[in-house]
Amino acid sequence: MKDPNYGKPQMEGVQYCIRCCIPATQESVKFDEMGICQACQSSEQKIHINWVEKEKELRRIFEEAKSKAGNNYDCIIGISGGKDSTFQLHVLTKVYGMKPLAVTHSHNWFSETGWYNLVNSLEKFNVDHIMFTPNRNLVNRLAKKSLEGIGDTCWHCHAGGSAFPVQIAVKFNIPLIVYGESIAEASGRSSYMKPLMKFDRDYFERVSIKRNPLEMIDENISERDMKPFFLPTPDEFEKVGIRLMHLGDYIFWDDERQMEFVRDTYGWKETEIEGTYKGYKSAECIMPGMHDFTNYLKRGYGRSTYQASVDVRNGLLSREEGFELSKKYDKEIPESLDYYLKITGMSEEEFYRIMKEKRLDEIKHIELPVIKKTRVNKERILPYTEQLIEKEEQRRKNEN
Repeated sequence: MKDPNYGKPQMEGVQYCIRCCIPATQESVKFDEMGICQACQSSEQKIHINWVEKEKELRRIFEEAKSKAGNNYDCIIGISGGKDSTFQLHVLTKVYGMKPLAVTHSHNWFSETGWYNLVNSLEKFNVDHIMFTPNRNLVNRLAKKSLEGIGDTCWHCHAGGSAFPVQIAVKFNIPLIVYGESIAEASGRSSYMKPLMKFDRDYFERVSIKRNPLEMIDENISERDMKPFFLPTPDEFEKVGIRLMHLGDYIFWDDERQMEFVRDTYGWKETEIEGTYKGYKSAECIMPGMHDFTNYLKRGYGRSTYQASVDVRNGLLSREEGFELSKKYDKEIPESLDYYLKITGMSEEEFYRIMKEKRLDEIKHIELPVIKKTRVNKERILPYTEQLIEKEEQRRKNEN
């Protein structure tokens, strides 16, 4: 007998997009008069955009950047070793002959697969590279403060990933910074035909960071600690003439096809990602499971819902199948919770208490189920740098 709840959403009484699986609790999501979210609207709009003309515009932007650069770098590209930044390197270097300066703000949580992908991309594309890595102790302190401040474990990654490329652009006088996926693509914050959000300096604080670095200061975190996370001032931004752009506004974006391309062409690797059924988004990090689990506890959906919605828009799943995947994976307690509790000194009870407080008011009356994982993660939940040190210490111990 078929389950009467099959294909139904997790949260009763909450509005969901009538096309995909995204709930009204997604940040900044907007529905049209028919109840269709902006991400679904964008997926339809993409079919009607003249991408040939868009590509010509992109070529003009890059040619202008090259002519102005002289002996300097043509642009900045922030890279993590993820599928998107690897594809961006391909587009910049192989298609348009750009000379980018690659920059990485390390979250200091690299997975083994992620470390390989980063190093592999640098070797395959022969680009100059700068990486900043906040110290382990600071990352641990910020991870605890992050949960208390924004209901998410990853403030240092959001803030550093936003600030560092712009800091380097200012220091090296490189005005063009190239990003990947368009704001309109899947976030639901905007659409191609109605770009409601301006991508400028203030965008990072409005959307990514949530809290200014000064707001993270407490008895355990000093203003000196926060130095790497400050964006350049508006005057510095203006003096260099910094321009922020997304490739996805100029070329047809299909992250799964692009992942397959960099995998088959350049040896990019997938891995297991906690809390979902796909292995390519955030493969560079050991902690995406925590990022998405906190989102589930706060907003009632996780990465599985997000990826299922993309697959529904692309015709790979029915909406009902998408909801079933959401209910299967979103509620799984990630193994990375154990690592998070260890590095922050937080108890499990304290973690769930904070997340209950962070839950959106409109769903506070809803009990969100959580379940233990029934399988061991394929990849070890420990930063790869720590794994290397541990292996060497064990080798020395065995020799003695």
